[in-house]
Amino acid sequence: MKTIKITGTILILVFSSIMLTAQERETTPVTLDKVTESIYQIMGGSGSNGGVIVGNNGVLVVDAKMNEESVNQTIEAIQKLSDKPIKYLVNTHSDGDHIMGNRYFPKSVIFIAHENCRDDFFKENFGRESDWGEPEYYPFTPSLTFTENMNIWLGKDKVELHYFGVGHTTGDVVVYFPADKIAFLGDQYFSTRPQLIHSNKNGNSFEHVKTLTKMLETLDADTFLSGHSDPIGRDDIKKHVQAMVDRQNAVKESISQDKSLEQTREDFNENEARLVTSSPGIRWQPRLGRRHTVAVVGNRSESGPLGGTPGPSHTLLTSLAIL
Repeated sequence: MKTIKITGTILILVFSSIMLTAQERETTPVTLDKVTESIYQIMGGSGSNGGVIVGNNGVLVVDAKMNEESVNQTIEAIQKLSDKPIKYLVNTHSDGDHIMGNRYFPKSVIFIAHENCRDDFFKENFGRESDWGEPEYYPFTPSLTFTENMNIWLGKDKVELHYFGVGHTTGDVVVYFPADKIAFLGDQYFSTRPQLIHSNKNGNSFEHVKTLTKMLETLDADTFLSGHSDPIGRDDIKKHVQAMVDRQNAVKESISQDKSLEQTREDFNENEARLVTSSPGIRWQPRLGRRHTVAVVGNRSESGPLGGTPGPSHTLLTSLAIL
């Protein structure tokens, strides 16, 4: 059996975003796009797409936009739908375009997240210190957390929160409404670009393949809403997973054949080839011995207080050992 080794070698796939940062985009007014009689997708404004679930005795919001104007527009739109109070807000993960708006919701709202997501609120990110521990912002951090599963009852309406594992970050939540078979994924799916993975938050694309596979095996959902895409179905998730696997296999195959960096670029299509580069300060060493460690990493985003909005460059991280 052929054995190869690379010690400390990093292969970088820098997926440079053609998208502008949220601060640079011309934002449109917030709208609530109807999905079912009780579920809406939050579109427009500053920040990611989100969700609204109107229950028998209250409203649950999925993700929070980024600024006060967008949050106010969200609340006003919800009030046009229902006179029930906003009781819960679930942060699907800790990126800034999903959580910065927390601080503009009423203090009566209960903020919920996976425990790893809550930890990320208070960590330094890309050299920026977190301000979530400050007295004026702390009340808007998640006060309820969970590790694997959590159920929320909006009267007779059940909302399930699931954690299926590491992926985009280590704290990504799926919000599932079983009555309508609809799931909110946060940033665990992208339709027009490779899947973003945050290395600074210990995300991992190999684990993300397992996480999405487990989600499909566990949930009977047939519609999936996400932070930066239109509604999709189960087949779209499967294609997304396969695209990640294909990209990983292409990297593995290139290195197993002792290809140079330039030759490895040739394994990718024209749009991706220019995105393959080596990490600054790390030499490309195709073959040094028995154990081969591959890390596929992208540059970190400079946008947003927590780097949450797809900016000029984002991270795609995978790690692998081939014996």
